[in-house]
Amino acid sequence: MPTVLRVGPYRFFFYAGDRGEPMHVHVERDAHRAKVWLDPVRLQESGGFPRGDLARIIMMVREHEADLLRSWDDYFAD
Repeated sequence: MPTVLRVGPYRFFFYAGDRGEPMHVHVERDAHRAKVWLDPVRLQESGGFPRGDLARIIMMVREHEADLLRSWDDYFAD
């Protein structure tokens, strides 16, 4: 589970088994874990995060979208 970004208490990462799915990132904070599609950016699974955190997560994903897409390509390249 490579961590590809950290912003404050949020950790953004991929699972090795995610290769067959559309590009996305998992976001973790404490016991909560969300899943966000990257192209286009949209929430796939809220993972128990409060609404305010979800808005921040979407904003952070959009802010770092190019880096996250590049990290996905680098990690899952054959």
